[in-house]
Parts: sequence; C-alpha cells; structure tokens
Amino acid sequence: MKPIEGKSDCVVIIPTYNERENAAAIIEAVMNQPHEMDVLVVDDGSPDGTAASVRGKMEEHPGRVHLLERSGKLGLGTAYITGFKWAIERKYEYIFEMDADFSHNPDDLMALYKACAEGGADVAIGSRYVTGVNVVNWPMGRVLMSYYASKYVRIVTGMPIRDTTAGFVCYRRRVLETIRLDDVRFKGYAFQIEMKFTAYKCRFKIVEVPIVFVNRVLGESKMSSGIFSEAVFGVVRLKVWSWFHKYPDCSKK
Repeated sequence: MKPIEGKSDCVVIIPTYNERENAAAIIEAVMNQPHEMDVLVVDDGSPDGTAASVRGKMEEHPGRVHLLERSGKLGLGTAYITGFKWAIERKYEYIFEMDADFSHNPDDLMALYKACAEGGADVAIGSRYVTGVNVVNWPMGRVLMSYYASKYVRIVTGMPIRDTTAGFVCYRRRVLETIRLDDVRFKGYAFQIEMKFTAYKCRFKIVEVPIVFVNRVLGESKMSSGIFSEAVFGVVRLKVWSWFHKYPDCSKK
C-alpha cells in the first residue's frame, strides 16, 4: 500500500482493553503534539465501550484516528504485531507504542521522535531507569521487581539497555520490516524484551530517553505475576534461541 499523500509520518499504536475512561483523553493528547501524529487503537473486544469512545474521536479527527477491533483478549504482543503490520503497510516512517492509561506521558512522544528523526536512532526507548528510578506511585515491591528484572535481562542477554521491559518505544519502519514479526514468540511483557533483543542483535542503533513513569490513575492494571514471570523466565530461552539464529547486520544501512 502506498503512503497517503499529506498524512503524518508518525503513528502511535495504543492497545486497549477496558480503557473507556482513558481512551478519548489519550487520543486527544496525541493529537495535540506539535508534530502531527496519527493514532491506531487496537482494541481487544472491550466490553466497557472503549471502541465506541475511539469511534467518537475518529469522527472528530477524520483520517488521523484509526481503530482495529479484535475479538477477545489476544495478548499485548499480538496487538502490537497487528498494529505494526498495519503501520508498515501504510508506510509510516516512525511507529510508536504506548499505553492508554497515561503511565506514559504523551508529551514525551516528541523526545522519542526527535531521538530518531534528528538523532539518528533506529529505536528510541522511553526509559524509567536510565537516570535512576523514575517511577511514581508504584508500590516499592513492584519497583524493585521491575528494576531488578531489567537488570537480570541485561546480564543474561548482554543488551546495554537499562529498561528492557519498557513499553514506550519509537521504531523506525525499517526495524520492524527487518524483524520477522510472525516469528516473535512472546505475547506478554517478554514481547518487549524480545523486540529490543532482536533489534540489538541486528545492530540497529538503540537509545534510551529518560521519562517519568506514572502509575495509572483510572482503570485497572493489566499486570499479573504470570505476565511478569514470562518476561523473567523467557529470557533464557530467548538467549539460547539466539545461538542458533543468524541476524542481519543493519548497522551500515
């Protein structure tokens, strides 16, 4: 599919499940960025009317807000894969992923964009840990679990990335075109690690941009011990798989 003349070079992918309280506001916050950005919401059949809220924004911002509706909770990773494929087909150059609940500040989108568009990064990560621990309103136990899990991932994989499970990321399209999206194995938070690890093994330029992560105010957290365990224990499998796979060298492209 050819790029649409006059459309933005950026799209922000936001997966949702029961985010009616946040959906309209987060979309509007993206619409208000100084660099024009489109939005793609991937909704997993939310019973609370999230999709209806998004459709209202589609009417307010025709051609800039888009919605993909899926039947049932199919996993965070598959939501992003679906969104990535949609964005690649439409030739967006900068493809973002972020949460719907304002834990990621939409105003930080510009910093990620500039890191890629002006700073030459292929992947820009909104990092909670690059300048210490920048997390607000999390219980201390969860802060420690997240911080040391990222440290563990860094040791096992060798990635020089401090926030390996971050879900606030900007990818250049060529990164997502290089990664075999259909071969991505994980669906939960390990998905975030796998994407970064694959980009790292392909020698793309990855930078971390410091952000402040704020725990959600409205709605319910989707985090569970099972999701987090996948991230921790899946890392070893990811490392072993890498020993038997040849990655393209994209550092000079």
